[in-house]
Amino acid sequence: MLHVCSLAALPDTVRATGASHILTVMANVDQVQRPASVLEANHLKISMDDIIEEMDGFVAPAHHHIERVLNFVRSWDRSAPMVVHCYAGISRSTASAFAAACALNPHRAEIEIARQIRARSPIASPNRLIVSLADRALGRDGRMLRALDEMGPGSMMVEGRPFYLDLE
Repeated sequence: MLHVCSLAALPDTVRATGASHILTVMANVDQVQRPASVLEANHLKISMDDIIEEMDGFVAPAHHHIERVLNFVRSWDRSAPMVVHCYAGISRSTASAFAAACALNPHRAEIEIARQIRARSPIASPNRLIVSLADRALGRDGRMLRALDEMGPGSMMVEGRPFYLDLE
């Protein structure tokens, strides 16, 4: 199972779920303190800003970021949950969890996954660039982006509430 949360909710989410893996997708990843219960090898930190196009002074999500994310989730044995988080738990983390769920379920319809995200998090607003890059990397032929469009925008909040996605 994948659990999505904010940086502030990370320790409690890891503790409550018994997660063995953490995927961090945010700027300033050095500020993230890995809970002691998670092995260092099971924590991937991807440093990127929450933007959808190149901007001076910022790190836009890129193909190499998505490849690292996909390789990490594919290497996860799924014997215990994984927590995916960003700073607020709204955009980068929800997009990365969407990508992970699509990668781990190649025959599951993208819209089903997007609907589950929306049902579990009314504020989820997956980063469109991350979703676009994942769609290409996974050979989903634009279906992830169409699912994102159908999902619609999330309600605006400052910080997301933790939620989970079923993988089957």
